[in-house]
Amino acid sequence: MNVFNYFRGEVVAAVESILGQVDTSRVTVEPPRDPSHGDLSTNAAMVLAKNANRKPREIADELATRLRSSRSVTAAEVAGPGFINLRLADAFWQDVVPDVLRTGTRYGESAMGAGRPVNVEYVSANPTGPMHVGHGRGAVVGDALASLLAKAGFAVTREYYINDAGAQIEVLTRSAHLRYREALGEAIGEIPEGLYPGNYLIPVGEALAKKHGPGLTAERARDFIVEAMLALIREDLASLGIVFDVFTSERVLVAAGRIDETVRELTARDLIYTGTLDPPKGKLPDDWEPRPQMLFRATKFGDDVDRPLRKSDGSWTYFAADIAYHLDKIKRGFDTMIDVWGADHGGYVKRMQAAVAALSDGRAVLDVKLCQLVHLMERGEPVKMSKRSGSFVTLREVVDQVGKDAVRFIMLTRKNDAPLEFDLAKVLEQSKDNPVFYVQYAHARACSALRNAALTFSGMRLDDSDLAAANVRRLTDEGELALIRIMAAWPRIVESAAEAHEPHRVAFFLYDLASAFHAQWNRGNENEALRFIVAGDEEVTQARLALVRAVAVVIASGLGVMGVEPVEEMR
Repeated sequence: MNVFNYFRGEVVAAVESILGQVDTSRVTVEPPRDPSHGDLSTNAAMVLAKNANRKPREIADELATRLRSSRSVTAAEVAGPGFINLRLADAFWQDVVPDVLRTGTRYGESAMGAGRPVNVEYVSANPTGPMHVGHGRGAVVGDALASLLAKAGFAVTREYYINDAGAQIEVLTRSAHLRYREALGEAIGEIPEGLYPGNYLIPVGEALAKKHGPGLTAERARDFIVEAMLALIREDLASLGIVFDVFTSERVLVAAGRIDETVRELTARDLIYTGTLDPPKGKLPDDWEPRPQMLFRATKFGDDVDRPLRKSDGSWTYFAADIAYHLDKIKRGFDTMIDVWGADHGGYVKRMQAAVAALSDGRAVLDVKLCQLVHLMERGEPVKMSKRSGSFVTLREVVDQVGKDAVRFIMLTRKNDAPLEFDLAKVLEQSKDNPVFYVQYAHARACSALRNAALTFSGMRLDDSDLAAANVRRLTDEGELALIRIMAAWPRIVESAAEAHEPHRVAFFLYDLASAFHAQWNRGNENEALRFIVAGDEEVTQARLALVRAVAVVIASGLGVMGVEPVEEMR
């Protein structure tokens, strides 16, 4: 149960009993900023007063009186100009524990999305080599966001856009063909400037030589090379536990005439014209010259300038191909699209949002999540580049060193648009400063408490269904109730994080829950009466074990969104 939605329903019912049928869409029920003010706070009186032509305090006083009649409310106090702070009965919080145990890791799921389709496109790295750590951040952010949206009730499609039609693919083809010649025994010397020097192309060249022998041109080798790179990327993604539903090829879209189709649609809307752009601000490029161009009226949809669709040589710009790709998404039924990009694409956001608005008549929405740089460190020192890649540290090397779970968790410990320091030594530490260890340790501790209880009380039933029947009224310690309050916030976190497209909120929530659990564990070490297992009191032990198990379930539910395994024992 979502506590906040439940009590919003209570508040709305109280409002309607006083004011009749009114617009309550702006009524919220949230935790108060200061926990000492109560468990919940509502703005109902504040947002309804104007239309009701009454004073907020007047409405608030009546609402508070009605809310006090609820069995779950022990106090309803009016604060400031008309906020109402609610305190809930212990029994209400205690009943959260069996609710979690009956629901299992599905706890937190929401119908908010109502099955609406959402397309989440992420990674979409050029298939020119193995993924680097920066790609890894976008991969984790996109994948966790997709899982979060699915938990909130949306129908999510995970998509990878293959940029296989640009100049970088030609550089890749030439680079791999050079390795092919090397595999046939030719001395190729130093890799020429401008080609990819990484060792990862050596097995590609060897495979080409084995399959085709001598005489293969670079052009004929192109498809094989691109597919080999995609296989490499898929392996890198699999090491992070990431699988896509759809791979869409830019080259296939172009070959199918989708850019021409898109231009025709924009022309029919009078959104394309021939014009000359002003010179770019700052230092002019050496090759810049004013010339008439085919331009998209991006400024009509909030962009800073109109955008060219053709290059000087007559070929389409990257932007033209990207518009065609997003039109393809729209035609597949996606009115909500989320693209996860690297921070270096920040200047591209407005034009793509303008294009989506133009092609959907404002119906579709594109949200772009920009992922800032990852600074890879080793004990505070920058990590040197990888010999395998030739220019960067590969994602696979990092996953092999610290594990999938550590990579995924750490990538979500900062908001996507904030720089991230990833210290390889730090994520292997067993300390409170290492969030992935701290959260997984909480889950493992909960599992160990249940194992120990089975030894202490040999006849005690510890299945979730049995623990759900425990006498939770024995959970009266303030630390226990505080732990339950945090757990009870999980459904709200799912909905708010999904609505904001911010999966990092899950990591923050789990750290807070783990901290409260460890704190209660430590209180038991200091005071035997507060231990989870009390040898002389089977009833309180079972109630506390129900709480412990519920904590483990919620942690597992959150880690599932993050794509991290909930471990039962720490190594």
